[in-house]
Amino acid sequence: MKFLVCISNVPDTTTKITFTPDNKEFNKAGVQFVINPWDEYALTRAIELKEAAGSGTVTVLNVGEADTEPNIRKALAIGADDAIRVNAAPQDAYFVAEQIAAIAKEGAYDVILMGKESIDYNGFQVHGMVGEMLGIPTVAPAMKLDMSGNTATLEREIEGGKEIVSVNTPFVASCQQPMCEPRIPNMRGIMTARTKPLKVVEPVGEPARTKVAEFALPPKKQGVKLIDAENAGELIKLLRNEAKVI
Repeated sequence: MKFLVCISNVPDTTTKITFTPDNKEFNKAGVQFVINPWDEYALTRAIELKEAAGSGTVTVLNVGEADTEPNIRKALAIGADDAIRVNAAPQDAYFVAEQIAAIAKEGAYDVILMGKESIDYNGFQVHGMVGEMLGIPTVAPAMKLDMSGNTATLEREIEGGKEIVSVNTPFVASCQQPMCEPRIPNMRGIMTARTKPLKVVEPVGEPARTKVAEFALPPKKQGVKLIDAENAGELIKLLRNEAKVI
């Protein structure tokens, strides 16, 4: 079984978000980047399934520039066997999906896993695009994944409940909690990651089809207004005219 796990390089959740002076790009200065937390569920589950089967490979794929390699090495330290980096900035969802689909097709992977979305843009788009480009099923968002031979059983979240589906390989799945407990690399993993293969390839297809016109921060929170408990009329007026919640 060949697993392809797609990971994104995202700002740490504690990062203070700022933009360049023209408000068209995220300001990376002083920012610590991490593996997208949703992708860690996909990575750990792929490793668990490979270990349970006693055979197979887990390949990590990242669309990003050279500065993403420390987190790619971290994924190798967690337990992936090898890695591929597409040497391009992840310009938009279609562009990223196009790169993933090309790698997946060339490598004839059985299972393509990724997080349900990246925590920076929260697009929830790439998995569906990849499945469509490859002409294979996509299951999203998956909370549980088990394999029996070439058949997978997945539990996915739906409105008001859950759905259990069965699908044969190859397929795409986006992952979320509580699929597994993400692993932390140990010292042995960190040491072996240094020698694991990391292949760099150039992007394929057309440039990004969309571009950012402008980023903007949300408005600053206003101060709290305290209303006397006996003045219900004033409270209702503020909720209707200022807060606009009623």
